[in-house]
Amino acid sequence: MTKRVLLGMLTPSSNTALEPITTAMLGELPEVSAHFSRFKVTEIALSNKALAQFDNSEILRAAELLAHAKVDVIGWNGTSSGWLGFEADVRLCEQITAATGIPATTSMLALNEILEHQRVKRLGYVTPYLDDVQAKILENYEKLGFACQGERHLGLQDNFSFSEVPVVQLEDMTRDVAKEKPDAITIICTNLRVAPSAAKLERETGIPVYDTIATVVWKCLKMAGVDTKRVTQWGSLFQQV
Repeated sequence: MTKRVLLGMLTPSSNTALEPITTAMLGELPEVSAHFSRFKVTEIALSNKALAQFDNSEILRAAELLAHAKVDVIGWNGTSSGWLGFEADVRLCEQITAATGIPATTSMLALNEILEHQRVKRLGYVTPYLDDVQAKILENYEKLGFACQGERHLGLQDNFSFSEVPVVQLEDMTRDVAKEKPDAITIICTNLRVAPSAAKLERETGIPVYDTIATVVWKCLKMAGVDTKRVTQWGSLFQQV
């Protein structure tokens, strides 16, 4: 009998996209399953109230519940370090592992690893976020050496509303960014429903598309020792990185 691989996923409470998409993404891997633990996240903004949602004590409580399921790895399915600073995710992963004994990663740390591995220099962005949140993300990536080569964002704040954005609108935003010829395009937000379109968009544009639901799944599979090339319908990330 093949040993089961259990992926633990930390999930924003108002997110309705990542669970079905993550489960579908693992559909070709019968021994792998994803298990989810939620904590309160209802809005994305730079206000003190919104930033307080990402206090590590709340996230660690959710991680400890995942540890009860003896998961092999814990992934934070969130993009908050894009505006908080990537060191926030490094600290979080260290704290999760110290508390649970389970290795941890995040959507954004995985994305950054992918960008470095693929030697991306000019990055395009698609997000649902407010102007100031988007500006902070671009600033943090510029500090890492990634030049902004096209961006589109929707100016939304309510986290639930992100999942209501039509997929065709997100696809068109990605195509608009692609016209500016970045080395890669990242779709930053784990409550958008466009990850299943990544392979199609890559075929149309010839540009790699890295969705942050996919990035954390990719890294969790790597950490659990699963061959990501077995995931065949979800874009170049799983086949080429």
